[in-house]
Amino acid sequence: MSALTGGRTMGRADGQTPVRSRCEVMARKRDGAYYRLSFSAREIAERARPGQFVQVDVQAPHTLLRRPFSIAGVSRQGPGAGTVEIVFDAHGPGTEWLTSVSVHDVLDVIGPLGTAFPLPQRKVNCLLVGGGYGVAPLFYLGEHLLRRGLRVDMIAGAATGDRLLGIIEAKRLSASSTFTTEDGSYGVRGRVTDVLTDVASATKASVVYACGPNPMLRAVSEACQQLELPVQVAVEELMACGIGVCFTCVLPMRGRSDGVRMKRTCLEGPVFNGARIAWDQSRYAVGPGTRDGAEQDPAGDDRPTDAELWGEADGPTDQKRSGEEGGPADGKRWPEGDGPTDGKRWREGDGPTDGKRWPEGDGPTDGKRHEEDGPTDEKRWGQA
Repeated sequence: MSALTGGRTMGRADGQTPVRSRCEVMARKRDGAYYRLSFSAREIAERARPGQFVQVDVQAPHTLLRRPFSIAGVSRQGPGAGTVEIVFDAHGPGTEWLTSVSVHDVLDVIGPLGTAFPLPQRKVNCLLVGGGYGVAPLFYLGEHLLRRGLRVDMIAGAATGDRLLGIIEAKRLSASSTFTTEDGSYGVRGRVTDVLTDVASATKASVVYACGPNPMLRAVSEACQQLELPVQVAVEELMACGIGVCFTCVLPMRGRSDGVRMKRTCLEGPVFNGARIAWDQSRYAVGPGTRDGAEQDPAGDDRPTDAELWGEADGPTDQKRSGEEGGPADGKRWPEGDGPTDGKRWREGDGPTDGKRWPEGDGPTDGKRHEEDGPTDEKRWGQA
């Protein structure tokens, strides 16, 4: 077990660096259309917070990159103390390989990575909105909110009833739970946004948390802006390194006064203020509900302001996440001041050249890099 090098916090506000650990598989089971996998990772479990993720080294043929998975839960007490759980769908060679691992097999895991969901600093009602197995990290979040004495309500949606995850868990965790399926096979026919307004009103929600396919997150963010509700979303982007070096996972974000800038999902995210994502300038710009125009303040007059809700103006700022405005400077992230040399990045001194790292010699194409591990939303989440 080792702490990753690369600076003080690598974008983390809590001063903790991710760790790389060889983790024994404790359980693997099918859960409807998905798989649950838990492994022993005490240091990761102790550091993890809802919204963060891990990178798992998969050993399938022709898979060069680790695969990112949201943390669905951790156990810090009892017989399962020190375990981490992930939930995934088998949609490519990497995740297909994971379905074949057995109890007592060992996985190479790095985590926890990324930023966590900011928790309200006052007593408010919280509405959790998940799509497909995007609800998995929301269960983890819901437990934290309940421990703070907050009310939790939930909306979960999928294409079909068999692709809804954790129906019983959602009912147990939340004061009220609403389910949607596009084919009407379970719950309300439609999508999560079709019921969002009514549920938010009925539950008197003051903040929304969402996780699922990015088109769904865009629709939820836009609906929340119309409802003048603050919304925090855990986005999902294609990732390569998972630590902010490669810039393959960037999203356009609107600043307060300086226009749009790109932020890395793996480092400054995956949790963002949904109202500040420049959806109209992202790859998710086309689709129903597209709206151009100025950014709207997600806090209305009759709602708590961001400063009241989060204890600061807009959820955790870059300065609080990274220790400085805009994320850590290269000099603080990498000791040599402008990004690591290969020798310092890889520590063994033989950071691979592109030719060694990527068989084609010029960095992989998306198709080769992800081997279908940049799945379509339908494959990953069971809905468009």
